[in-house]
Amino acid sequence: MPNVLARKLSNAGPLGQEDVKRLAEVVSDDFRMGPREDLIRHGEDPECVNLVLSGMVCRYKLLPDGRRAIVALMLPGDICDLNVAILGRMDHSIGTLTDCRLVKIPRETIDDLLDNFPRIRRALFWSTLVDEAILREWLVNMGRRRAEQKMAHLFCEVHSRLRAVDEMYDSLLPLTQDELADILGISTVHAQRVLSRLRSEGLINVQDSRVAIPNYDALEAFAEFEGDYLHLPPPRADAPGA
Repeated sequence: MPNVLARKLSNAGPLGQEDVKRLAEVVSDDFRMGPREDLIRHGEDPECVNLVLSGMVCRYKLLPDGRRAIVALMLPGDICDLNVAILGRMDHSIGTLTDCRLVKIPRETIDDLLDNFPRIRRALFWSTLVDEAILREWLVNMGRRRAEQKMAHLFCEVHSRLRAVDEMYDSLLPLTQDELADILGISTVHAQRVLSRLRSEGLINVQDSRVAIPNYDALEAFAEFEGDYLHLPPPRADAPGA
């Protein structure tokens, strides 16, 4: 079975056997990190980029008073910081939200993939374009949707992205109230109230600080979620959570 990076990139179009083989080599040396640890800090000039094999990672910035804004989520199959291979110094930080399994990919490996594997090069370009599309949707979410819809929309997006790489083994999303507040730009108290409202409407359950989606279609309708910005193929009928 293709690894999670190959599954992610194949959403951009078919990969050849040599592509899949090369990607298997890329993910062969993984390591683990616990939750709430920094992979890269603002201002650093790392030599490698990081690939998420399992767990959830965030891109964030800290304000002078210590408040945090989470500006992106990286899920299994996502390369956290592909831009570092080109830009160098980090203008933000990247940290884990959960227990994670990751791979460090040297810059020269990225160069090899871009120079010698045209289907992978196209897929990596597709991935960066989708990241930009997600950022645009997050801006709309922050500026124009009411808080309950913001949160529901986020849950729908994460669910869809996990399903696209066959990682949606159940409907539990491991995001705490503090993390939701940092993503949505609201207070932790407000995030708690919004979770309670969504739960009272029967749109989510909360189990051990994890969010469960009992009826995805109902949540999607409430959020007015249109996932075209993720540029994913239609889910297979046998896919988890389809």
